[in-house]
Amino acid sequence: MNKANDKQILWRCFHYLRPYWKLESGIYGLMILINLINILVPQLIRWAIDSGIYGGNLQLLGQAVGGLLLLTFVKGVMIYFQGNWTELASQNVAYDIRNELVRKLASLSFSFHDRTEAGQILTRAMQDVERVRFLTGRAILRIIEGTVLIALTAVILLRMNTTLAALIIITLPLLIHRAYNFGRQFRPLSMEIQEQLGVITTQLEQNLRGARIVKSFSQENAEIDRFIDENEKWFKLSAESTRVQAVNAPMLDMIANLGTVFIIWYGGYLVIQDQLTLGELVAFTTYLAMLVRPIRLIGRIIPVLAIAASAGERIFGILDAPVEVTDSPDATPLPRLNGRVQFKDVNFTYGNKHAVLHNINFTSEAGQIVALMGATGSGKSTLINLVARFYDPTTGAVLIDGHNPQQHTIQSLRSQLGFVMQDTILFATTIRENITFGHPEATEAEIIQAAKDAQAHEFIMAMPNGYDTYVGERGITLSGGQKQRLAIARALITDPRILILDDATASVDTNTESLIQKALDRLMEGRTTFVIAHRLSTVQRADQILLLEHGQIVARGTHETLRHSSELYRQVYELQIQPEGNHGQVRA
Repeated sequence: MNKANDKQILWRCFHYLRPYWKLESGIYGLMILINLINILVPQLIRWAIDSGIYGGNLQLLGQAVGGLLLLTFVKGVMIYFQGNWTELASQNVAYDIRNELVRKLASLSFSFHDRTEAGQILTRAMQDVERVRFLTGRAILRIIEGTVLIALTAVILLRMNTTLAALIIITLPLLIHRAYNFGRQFRPLSMEIQEQLGVITTQLEQNLRGARIVKSFSQENAEIDRFIDENEKWFKLSAESTRVQAVNAPMLDMIANLGTVFIIWYGGYLVIQDQLTLGELVAFTTYLAMLVRPIRLIGRIIPVLAIAASAGERIFGILDAPVEVTDSPDATPLPRLNGRVQFKDVNFTYGNKHAVLHNINFTSEAGQIVALMGATGSGKSTLINLVARFYDPTTGAVLIDGHNPQQHTIQSLRSQLGFVMQDTILFATTIRENITFGHPEATEAEIIQAAKDAQAHEFIMAMPNGYDTYVGERGITLSGGQKQRLAIARALITDPRILILDDATASVDTNTESLIQKALDRLMEGRTTFVIAHRLSTVQRADQILLLEHGQIVARGTHETLRHSSELYRQVYELQIQPEGNHGQVRA
């Protein structure tokens, strides 16, 4: 390991074992007993050869063989429980880390998700957690078990024959040095492999999610080529990893085999000179085999430490990410809102670098419709994100009914908001569960009424299983108009006080647009509504229109007043506003 904080990362990984200390105590208690049996077996073999075979004592030989069989059985039972408990403890670690990751991802602000690819998150939550799981399970057990066995074996060998033991032990520093250098070399390479795997996962996820777009533009071959390029980078890194490991393994074997050569040469000489019995020589070779096995295993596990350090760093990168929007320690729930929204000297900057909103001041009375207009990047989406407290203002305040939401719980604010966006997101579950997503305890009557108000009940009942119809990932089995009406029903059932809408309907036919408009009219009744305006009817009925340019409100008023007072408004209006009944025909 070549970073000072790698040890801290690994120690933090092991910290997840603390709740399972009873299991760990059993695991390492069995480890000690198993090692004692390992140490005892060569002595039984020596006894069987010297006193049984050469001594011509069949009874003693039988007792030695019986003892070996008994120890083998007992050891097998212990290994079974040790392996079972080790896996149970490490699986609990993975369970806890994944739960912590999901809780953290749910609490992180939009800014984190804006700059982090979904594929990278998926790789960390699955593969990186699995690597940490293996580290806290079999990997660390084998390292500690091997270390204890090496120490015990070295003591026994020195007591049996100091000179012969020294010839064996002299190879240990070489083995340890080689294993250490290998781990230091492998660490950065494993990090690159994991990062590239995240790139591949992201690209695959995007291709699956955007399959229709890829096919619509006949870009299958281009996407395949892009994936092949990234996959080739991963392959080259993995091939380099294999090469490094392939070089390391025979070097470890070569160093380890030096000990065997020394024993056969010098030990054989001592036997011939009657300074060592044959049983003792066999015991020595058995101990050497026991000594070499954990050293080789540790050599193989060293890369696991390097990989786990990389994996832990990536996992903790999420867990340690700052939550920019959170409840204050003394936050209280908001009361039932009327819906009056006031922006007071609001400025907002992304990541303290990119200024988006400048000195925003306006008030929307309860029940009013506020239409937001402006070119792409003018700050419309950021403004409504501040209402929902997906971000907090850099300076200034957003007040709702005179309350500063930063002094109240996020849940009590967002539970009184409703969202219907142009890019409607549905979950791969039933229509019923999609409608009740924000209100799981809704009654059947409430579900049906929300669907009727959203002009969705009729098409739902025409589905094979009605409200229990499975809609597929991202609602892929539904048309755009159907998905949008389900989104409206989902908003209606929560009875929100403030609505945030993107009412674009350019992708639906005239009849579907009419149904959606009726549903939106029902949804907006008596509620404060912020809407990114794309339609003539929305603009005409808005109580106030805010025209944004470069993060500033450059014009405000009703449609009629702005038509006569703002040349910029007239330009934006002509570019962005679509008259009803003039859309292309698509499936409803």
